Amino acid sequence: MDLRTHLSVVRQRWWLVLATVMVGLGAAGLVTVRTEPLYTSSVTFFVTTQSQGVTDAYQGGLFLQQRVKSYADLLTSDRLAQSVVADQPVGLTADEVQSRVTARVEANTVLLRATVTDSDQARSLRLTESVASHFVALVQRLETPPGAQEPPVKIETVSGPRVSADPVSPRPARNLVVGGVLGLLLGIALCVLRGLIDTTVRDGATLQQLTGSPLLGQIPWDVEALNSPLIVGTASQSARAEAMRKLRTNLRFVDVHESARVIAVTSSVQGEGKSTLSCNLAISLAEAGWQVLLVDADLRRPKIAQYLGLEAGIGLTDVLIGEVDVADVVQPWGDKSLLVLPGGSMPPNPSELLGSKGMADLLRALRESADIVIVDTAPLLAVTDAAVVAVQTDGVLLATRHGKTTRAQVATATEALEAVSARVLGCVLNMAKVARSDNYQYEMYRTMTASPPPVSVPPSSAPANQEIDWPGAEIGAVGYLDDELARRDDRRDDPRVIDATPTQELTRIPR
Repeated sequence: MDLRTHLSVVRQRWWLVLATVMVGLGAAGLVTVRTEPLYTSSVTFFVTTQSQGVTDAYQGGLFLQQRVKSYADLLTSDRLAQSVVADQPVGLTADEVQSRVTARVEANTVLLRATVTDSDQARSLRLTESVASHFVALVQRLETPPGAQEPPVKIETVSGPRVSADPVSPRPARNLVVGGVLGLLLGIALCVLRGLIDTTVRDGATLQQLTGSPLLGQIPWDVEALNSPLIVGTASQSARAEAMRKLRTNLRFVDVHESARVIAVTSSVQGEGKSTLSCNLAISLAEAGWQVLLVDADLRRPKIAQYLGLEAGIGLTDVLIGEVDVADVVQPWGDKSLLVLPGGSMPPNPSELLGSKGMADLLRALRESADIVIVDTAPLLAVTDAAVVAVQTDGVLLATRHGKTTRAQVATATEALEAVSARVLGCVLNMAKVARSDNYQYEMYRTMTASPPPVSVPPSSAPANQEIDWPGAEIGAVGYLDDELARRDDRRDDPRVIDATPTQELTRIPR
């Protein structure tokens, strides 16, 4: 995976990054609240020695720089801590005093800084004062040679003792920044790791590569589809409906030399939306003026009749076993040229029925009675029904759900179709995530074309100064203007007449 792929993975899982950032900030805030405030007080010492002349001063300086390092260790020694506790009880033991004192030598100088850190601001200052006085006395006592009155080294306090007005710990701003940055890095790492181990199909290019067939459509995820799966009513104006019209266009021109009139729709596993895809594809084809017959050949879990609100008691199973005639169970749907053959009774041997000679004869008969036959079948990896039906049709449309179907499942389903020499017309990425910019462009264009301004056209049958409404926008708003189905008849002078099919015309839309 390259950098662009990693960024795409992070962008797709932005919620994970946001969650880890919030967790990091929460943890930092909790630590800040629960941490006991600490105050520091400090004092600075200057170490000097008696010298005469420049040479003595230089040598004395080198001597003190070496000496002052030992004094830093003396500030944190047990002896000094015990002296402080013995002289001025502060409620702490010698070990506790020792743990609170730190010393630091200023680089290339003879300055020595002692710092006392404590949760009590007043006690921190008292400890610093006691450490300063006892440290000077201890150094003088240690450095004074036997029989001498004064030590060769002199220590003076040049700064402090001074206590900090605000706590040095915790630091809320710093803690929150650190927590947020750590949460951000953790979120990005989890997203990248998730992307590396994610084997599901998440883009059309991957699906096209796995199936070796053209990508005919990407149906975007629509939360309204949970309650209104069909592209009718207000849903006919959605981006999902427009994607179905694009699929309709691509499907009709997938192979102009070998037309596909009987099309099987299947998927790798269940839950990929193949039945909804079959219904909506049939509806979009019927809206374009084609005579469409939708067959529910998923005899194990038939859903077509339920989605379309039709009677499901008698259907394909009853026709195949010879109990009823197909003409008696085919049901019209809506006001469109769409006929539906439900699944019917639940048979004990679906695969045998679908692979029988009766099924082949039925499909040949249905081919002659409709322009296009859409056959909804069972998932390929669950049972062999879809492969049996695919052999008897002109081609198969493979539906794959974005973010759910794995690459291995798609590859196995493709191999199952290739094993029976079925013709794969193409693949569809269902419930895909579409960029907001694409939805925005569609909504803007749909809004702008929904109510176009009147255009003055002087048709031959109307007065020259009469204004008429251009019907293209009204027709296009409901999906009737397709590149392959709606062509303007250039031989006519009246632009309001549009060809829907080679043998059918749409009538004028009343004003």
